[in-house]
Amino acid sequence: MRTKKRKMLCVGAVALLLLGLVGSGVAVSSQAHNGDNGGSNWLALGNGRQEEVEQQTQNVGENKTIRIQQREEVRAQNVSELHGMVEQRKQDLNQEIQALEEHQQLVYQNQNRVRLAVHSLLAMEELVGGIGPQVSQIAEGFNMSVQATIRAEEQIQSRSGFIRFFAGGDDEAAQEIEEQVIQNQERIRQLRQLSGECDCDEEVRAMLLEQVQNTEQEQARLQQLAQDELTDKGLFGWLWKR
Repeated sequence: MRTKKRKMLCVGAVALLLLGLVGSGVAVSSQAHNGDNGGSNWLALGNGRQEEVEQQTQNVGENKTIRIQQREEVRAQNVSELHGMVEQRKQDLNQEIQALEEHQQLVYQNQNRVRLAVHSLLAMEELVGGIGPQVSQIAEGFNMSVQATIRAEEQIQSRSGFIRFFAGGDDEAAQEIEEQVIQNQERIRQLRQLSGECDCDEEVRAMLLEQVQNTEQEQARLQQLAQDELTDKGLFGWLWKR
């Protein structure tokens, strides 16, 4: 009974505080209407900005998916070609980062490890013997996943500080990342198993395991990012967050 009363008191206090904030917002909006109209439309602009970011992210992701799909037809015929193709792809990814906005650069800088792994795995299909088609299929799964995690991470990075203060982290984006990490961990397990079955040059096997390790490290970073976002409750997030 006492716990229930305390919860009711807390909810009542929050409601009063929100009413006070709304009242203050109305007053500020009235003043802004006579002067600067920007403040009165803060929420609308915030929502519009989020939609714009999501659309830009979708366009960037789709363009990069197309480029990767175009590269899928290119397969290395020997180890020397494989090294050259991986190095060229690394340079391409670094150049792409320079053309992005600042908040996107950090996201892509981290997630490019998976994007490079996708290209490397596809390029070595002809060099890993009978497991080649399976390796390529897993790489395509990583490719779809990295586009989803890039969108989710950009959504987290673009979250308004005002919203974060009151509502905490972006649970939807964090949960999307968690789901992708679970799927990628299974893909990593499959690749490790396939590497043991690889009828290939030891140098190729080493490159395969290197990409597996890079992808695994990125999944660990994403998992921590998602956990941090989910534990960010904000001022009032504890009312509805688990």
